[in-house]
Amino acid sequence: MATKHPSSALPAPALSAAYPMANPGYGKRSAPHQLPRTREDFSLLPTRERYVAGFVDHLPEGASMSVKQLAKQLPLYGQQAISTALTALSVAGHLRRVRCSVTSASDETRWVFRTFWSRTARDSEWWNAYLATENNSPDEAPAPEEPDAEPAPEATGVPQQPTPAQAPDTAPAQPRTAEPGPAYLALARLGRNDHRLALSADDCTALEPLATQWLDRGVSVDYLTSALAAGLPAQVDSPLGFLRRRLTDKMPPRLPTAENPSPGTPAPTRRILMECTDCGRPGQPEALPDGLCRPCRTAHRPDTPPTEAAEAADVRARMTNLRDLLKTV
Repeated sequence: MATKHPSSALPAPALSAAYPMANPGYGKRSAPHQLPRTREDFSLLPTRERYVAGFVDHLPEGASMSVKQLAKQLPLYGQQAISTALTALSVAGHLRRVRCSVTSASDETRWVFRTFWSRTARDSEWWNAYLATENNSPDEAPAPEEPDAEPAPEATGVPQQPTPAQAPDTAPAQPRTAEPGPAYLALARLGRNDHRLALSADDCTALEPLATQWLDRGVSVDYLTSALAAGLPAQVDSPLGFLRRRLTDKMPPRLPTAENPSPGTPAPTRRILMECTDCGRPGQPEALPDGLCRPCRTAHRPDTPPTEAAEAADVRARMTNLRDLLKTV
């Protein structure tokens, strides 16, 4: 049974003015219809979770919610502890992590990653209903992600010579953002499923644009990974070259779209997939109660056996009862 600890809560650190904001379209999103902030908020949570929740609750809209950034601002706990606390806050009904598919005016589809936050704890039914309304509402595509801008140099009396434009082929690679996209994650997981397709971080970055084109053409991540890993030779000397060739040669066709939609055609809507707060596995909200997938939910509550194990135990019990009944006949 939960016990209130109104006086033992660690005071959350003061919010720094330099706390990083996420790229436009990403980061924290506050859920509607929350109760006013009081001193009793999160009083039923353990000390660490109250500490993290109090800090997150004061973050502004669009603030970065990555574990790495939170750990930098909360010196009492490391990244693993912050990740565990966020999982507990998801189970307690305070947050949900989602992926939003948004379409721009030029029909370009991109995935953005958001964390919906509610100071008022909500059950899974409330979150599912709320995300369903978010799923059907139009949304503008976020601005393209850009690396952090360097501070402008101080003005001097020496005029600077203009720098010639760099050719596209020699343009430096953009640094990765804190939260990789689904195409990058799919490529990264190939090597874990089969060592012949092991890729480095730079390899995943190089192949991500091609893999993203697959997802933009309507295929799922499972279809993408299955197509890339099907019928592998006994040995793959260059996983990067092999996968680049497959991504190019097996590119699925682009479905035709109406260039001139008729008047009254509804605006493109975004598609939302909830992410497991613990491992990041995507799925429909109904399949992730408490914001956790089945394996992570079982690990978080070890006293609750998985559905399959419970069904097997029930079958074994029935068979035992049947045998005992036959012995008495």
